[in-house]
Amino acid sequence: MRIFLSLVLCAGALLTACATGPSPDELFEGLANRYIDTMLSMNPEMATIYGDHRFDHRLTDFSEDAARARRHVASAYLDSLTRVKADKLSEGNRIDLAILRNHLEFSVFSIDEIGAHRWNPMVHNVGGAIYGLVARDFAPLRERLLNLKSRLEAIPAAMATAREILDNPPRVYTETAIGQNHGTISLILDDLQPFLDEAPDLRGEFVGPRARAIAALEEFGRWLEDDLLPRSNGEFRVGRDHFETELRMTLESDLTLDEIRTSALRDLDETRDAMYDLSLPLYREYHPDRTDIVDLSLDEVVGEVLDRLADTHPEADTIVEQARGNLADCTKFVGKHDLVTLPDEAVEIIVMPEFQRGVAIAYCDAPGALAENEKTFYSISPPPADWTDEQKASYFREYNDHMLINLTVHEAMPGHYLQLAHSNRFTSTTPVRALFSSGVFVEGWATYAEQLMADRDFGGPELKLQQLKMRLRLLINSIIDQDIHCGDMTEQEAMDLMVGKGFQEEGEAAGKWRRAQMSSTQLSTYYVGNMEINRLRGLAEDKLGDKFELKAFHDELLSYGSPAPKYVQQLMGL
Repeated sequence: MRIFLSLVLCAGALLTACATGPSPDELFEGLANRYIDTMLSMNPEMATIYGDHRFDHRLTDFSEDAARARRHVASAYLDSLTRVKADKLSEGNRIDLAILRNHLEFSVFSIDEIGAHRWNPMVHNVGGAIYGLVARDFAPLRERLLNLKSRLEAIPAAMATAREILDNPPRVYTETAIGQNHGTISLILDDLQPFLDEAPDLRGEFVGPRARAIAALEEFGRWLEDDLLPRSNGEFRVGRDHFETELRMTLESDLTLDEIRTSALRDLDETRDAMYDLSLPLYREYHPDRTDIVDLSLDEVVGEVLDRLADTHPEADTIVEQARGNLADCTKFVGKHDLVTLPDEAVEIIVMPEFQRGVAIAYCDAPGALAENEKTFYSISPPPADWTDEQKASYFREYNDHMLINLTVHEAMPGHYLQLAHSNRFTSTTPVRALFSSGVFVEGWATYAEQLMADRDFGGPELKLQQLKMRLRLLINSIIDQDIHCGDMTEQEAMDLMVGKGFQEEGEAAGKWRRAQMSSTQLSTYYVGNMEINRLRGLAEDKLGDKFELKAFHDELLSYGSPAPKYVQQLMGL
């Protein structure tokens, strides 16, 4: 760490000495590129994810000394940014300067005020460090396995650091970490074997490191259950002051908490009314002889229609194959209607690895911004094997045939997979915008993609109804995000809102309660992003009038990487 810090200080001195030499753009680009190189060196697992494989043999150091070094580096570079004259930069660099400054401020805040490495055991989960070296063929298997062996050798020390530093987490974090740790052990013990079978000459080299890594993880698992869990009494609510600061950095928006909540509550009622209007004809089809339908409440009509739709659903052994068929249908529809330029990059639908489960039902794992010729994974989590039949039934009723299509739209086509494929084509003089993407833009596009497809009658009224139900979910996400972390919303109050107003299955709502406890501000990105993307489209339509073309708008919108929507607005001249 002292080496990295010395590099930073030398870089700062060089900037001071040469302040009259390079142009403002050259000054910023040099500073940004040096910081990113240093940051990736200090975060080797993050570097692997991004596609920089120079440090694949190392694990990230989460000790207190390493945290202090990261904090010092971020602070030093943040100070150096004051020497860059924003008004003298090109438009792209001016935006990237703002993005980098926000990233550095959030890095300092994360260490000073959040300090997750001290209380969140999931930070110390090494499953991703192992999985990242075998999931993609970015290098010959032998090279990846040798780096993986080095990471296995580092696991005992990493687990010792975790046991030394972790103290008083909120209980839900420790419970989730216990499950993920079992998944990591399974990954090393079982899932790694087929790769070793392809390199039999390396099997002997893996015997010791593999056994020691598994032993260390098993010991860590026992410690989590027997020692840390009984004293996991930390407060999961972050408080209003903390939440507002974190939200400002997460959203990179001028919207206030109260503005977001007021808008979400208004849209909640409007969306429920739209669901009633859409459900009424379907309800009449189901009950052609009833004459009292107009006397039924919104909840009765919408609830029964959703229940009917939930009767047709996949099973654990069919959900992935069904999603593959959905993806093919979505791709064909987007191409036929010429909605946006289709990517050529490969996408594969997989079962979510066990070590990653417990937070979200599905995710899109796109290649890192620095990677080349790597595929995207659309990952779906089956229900846990230890769930009761009732819990599994609730799960598949929520993710019924129609909702699975909508999920595929969101995660893959034309949602995350398509957007991130476009984003990874963006090039600049620094990787700032590529690495520090905006969750607001990314989730905003994915939820807008759901709306885009449903509005064009993809999947008929049944899919539109599921899309509106998902819209209720993103609206409620933003409400409970605030009310949990800035207030005292109870589990029962959250469940009542999600199940009652949002028509969610009990299992889905219970999972969201867990996620909301562990993800302050992230749940707000969906609604704010959706508002912002729709706002940008409205501005473009107003500006261009009859000359507005939807595909051209989408292609340009996606061409600037994944910066916060306010920067896209500047770049599009809206």
